Amino acid sequence: MNKQELIEKIEALPAEDYKYRPYIDKKVVLALVRQLDEPKKVVIPQYIADKIEYCKKSDDYSLFYAIDYCYNFKKCASWLIFKSNIETFALAWIFGYEVKEEKRYIVKLKGVPDGAKFLKYAKVTQEWYFGMKGLYSDREIRHTRKQLEDAGFGWVFDCEGIEIEEVE
Repeated sequence: MNKQELIEKIEALPAEDYKYRPYIDKKVVLALVRQLDEPKKVVIPQYIADKIEYCKKSDDYSLFYAIDYCYNFKKCASWLIFKSNIETFALAWIFGYEVKEEKRYIVKLKGVPDGAKFLKYAKVTQEWYFGMKGLYSDREIRHTRKQLEDAGFGWVFDCEGIEIEEVE
């Protein structure tokens, strides 16, 4: 239900004339209002969300300048080249957004015992190493492509000695 439909339904409610104000059942009106559609948040990639957050933190950017700013980045510009994505950007700017979850990967060395097979990242020491599959809160075993590339591990996607497992 949209706003105009809600208005029409409220106007169509029976009203008795109690001097100068019509009587409308509050419970009926509230039930109608609960049916009103709220704008749904659009889903955008993380790299677009990062640019929106950067621009929103600064008072220098309006929607127009935020889009213009994004064209300075190749990945963002290639996303914004489509008209529907510009509209999605505008909706995200105005109504908020949800970030599209990036694919995550487990990187394994082939032919190595499980004790040193899995590429891991220690959050506390900020170091990468190969170790057991065990999951710990201070270590990450599931990595995005961007994380791997930023750390210099982009080559793992093209290496025959590495097994890549896509995970949820």
